Amino acid sequence: MSGFLLTILIIVIIFFIFSNLNNKIRRLEKEVHDLNLKINQPQQNTVIHQQPVSDIPAELHQTQETIIPTTNTPDQLPLQPQKDWLEPVFDFLKQNILTIIGIFTLVLGIGYFVKYAIDKNWIGETARAGIGLAVGAGIMLAGHFLRKNYAVFASIITGGGIAVLYFTTTIAFREYHLFSQNTAFIITTLVTVVFIALAYYYKSEVLIIFAMLGGFSAPLMISTGQSNYLFLFTYLTLLNVGMLTTAFLKHWKSVGWTSFVFTSIYLFFWTLRQPELLSIVFYIINYIIFYIFALQDHIKRNILSPWDTLMLVLINFSSIIGLIYIFNTLSYEPVIIFPLLFAGVNALLLLREYGKKNFGYSYSIFAGLTISLVTIAVALQFKSHLITSVWAVEASLLLYIWKKSGHSIFKTCFYVLFPLVIIAQILTWSEYLDKDNMGIVFNPVFLTSLVTVTTTVVNLFLLKNINKIQKPEDGFFENVFTIVSYSIIYIALLLEIIYHISDMPWPAVTSIGLLFSIYYIFVLLVLKRRLGIDGIIQTGLIYLLLILIALNASFAASAVVTAVLQKKLTSGFYMIHLLHWVPFTYVLWNTASNTDFYKTKISYWVISVTLVIAVSCGFYHTYILNSVNDTSLIYKTKEHFTILYLPIIWTVLASIFIYTSLKKNIPEYGRIGFVLTGIMVLKLYSYDVWQMDNISRITAFIILGIILLLSSFTFQRLKNIIKNMVDKKEDEKEG
Repeated sequence: MSGFLLTILIIVIIFFIFSNLNNKIRRLEKEVHDLNLKINQPQQNTVIHQQPVSDIPAELHQTQETIIPTTNTPDQLPLQPQKDWLEPVFDFLKQNILTIIGIFTLVLGIGYFVKYAIDKNWIGETARAGIGLAVGAGIMLAGHFLRKNYAVFASIITGGGIAVLYFTTTIAFREYHLFSQNTAFIITTLVTVVFIALAYYYKSEVLIIFAMLGGFSAPLMISTGQSNYLFLFTYLTLLNVGMLTTAFLKHWKSVGWTSFVFTSIYLFFWTLRQPELLSIVFYIINYIIFYIFALQDHIKRNILSPWDTLMLVLINFSSIIGLIYIFNTLSYEPVIIFPLLFAGVNALLLLREYGKKNFGYSYSIFAGLTISLVTIAVALQFKSHLITSVWAVEASLLLYIWKKSGHSIFKTCFYVLFPLVIIAQILTWSEYLDKDNMGIVFNPVFLTSLVTVTTTVVNLFLLKNINKIQKPEDGFFENVFTIVSYSIIYIALLLEIIYHISDMPWPAVTSIGLLFSIYYIFVLLVLKRRLGIDGIIQTGLIYLLLILIALNASFAASAVVTAVLQKKLTSGFYMIHLLHWVPFTYVLWNTASNTDFYKTKISYWVISVTLVIAVSCGFYHTYILNSVNDTSLIYKTKEHFTILYLPIIWTVLASIFIYTSLKKNIPEYGRIGFVLTGIMVLKLYSYDVWQMDNISRITAFIILGIILLLSSFTFQRLKNIIKNMVDKKEDEKEG
């Protein structure tokens, strides 16, 4: 008991010291206020004597001119930098973090003290609850007296007192069983009502947020583990109606967002744990409440803020996810009723804007929501996957709103949601591994992919238009988004193709996959101007196309030829395989004058190596197919082509590279030609000569001699050209 008396004594001493300090602080504040009044008082009786300009020395006169302030016209006034939307939050925390920590520490201290008293059997269970309620009321009373001079501080103090009341009621019900659940609920409801009334009376937005947090936490505090959802959501509906009333009277948007977050958590938990038709009623009720909340400024002043727009997007799509999950789980039809119903609501608002001939921001938002919801309804009708479709459409809607409004919050939300769309789509694609005998195109996996592909195309179009209007501050994210978007479209189409040809031999699957990849990139390059593809993305696509062509012409073609010789594929399939020459010819033709592609020397080498591989392998595989009837002779035929015909092909290609170098004045092609010649000579001397008969050996040496002579002549000609150019430049300098 001595410890209890000592604690009370310490509290009294602290209160006395705080009271003295508080009086001194008030006297200092009054003195500072008086000094400010004296300093700012206009000096009417002061006479300013100015010295004639002629009597001022020249140096002082010049100095005086330099310090004359210049007045800015309204157009010349510097623009105030826009504050980050998180800055008010950080300012609030910087100014009140000690208060928040202090009240939290005080509540914990009181809790530990009561526990200590309980452990020592100083007080009984009823007294414990009484002390807790008295302490909470006392803290609230202290906040009441401090509210005039310290509004925010008093709000936090009052919130701490309310928290003590909530926790005391919870402990009294769950631990001590002093009253029933209904009584505990009535007490917590009364505390919440008092809390809201005080917040309204004090005109404190901080206090109303504390009240809402307590109101939504109360059901958890008095829960017994038994699920009475009707009772719970009736209470939450009343709480949200109070929120809506407060939001309309005081225009406190944070209250509505707090309610939305907690209500959504409760609804989704109910939906996942025990889906039933009753929850649909509360989904509709909350949809109406939060829709009215989001439209309050639109109703009063015919405007929509970015946060109101975000609420419209979230309440539409979160409600659809929950409602359709319930319908699918309980096997009810039709699932498209809710997207169409919500689309109808937005269509009415759209018609209202159209009737007023107002085609501004609000009109665009309602139009976007209506189209998005109808799109989801169509996707659901064909049994596509819900989450992926909803998120994909919602991401496009956020980007559309960003384009129309210019508010960066929608851009941020889009970049947050888009990775989730990718994850959901990847999970959808994984179902290709588990499902058999799905229809072509009209199957749930591809229909979901089709929604994602459509929205991705819309995203690319919107982003292109946005970048035309406002130049992006950092193109890195835009480039990454563009690459990822085209990759999603590519993978969606490729997986559908591979799924339906998976029964074919593996060489055929590989070849078709590579051909599709080549033609996909080919189409992007053909449409590059309309799609806005340029710069590093265009160059990257060309590199990727060349690599795929080289793989298709070498490894994939070899597998196809083997399969044809083994009678697994027809020779006609090999002719289809050669279709990579169409995009390759296009690239060769268009990159000839593309200075962006040839900014680096490696570009010449990549395109030249691809050409050598494509030509050599093309002739090689065609020769094998036309010469071999028995697979046992395939090794000898390959060796014959490698020794006799491959050097001839490389000779022609080396000559073409050297000729192009001389004609176009591109030294890099000359180097490539000489390197190819060197490789051929090295191959001839180190391997080929020792495998030939006499006639072939003579032929090879003759060809080699011609090649060496041509190379020597070309080199001499190139050297003379370079020498003449250098001499000409020196003459120009001397002249």
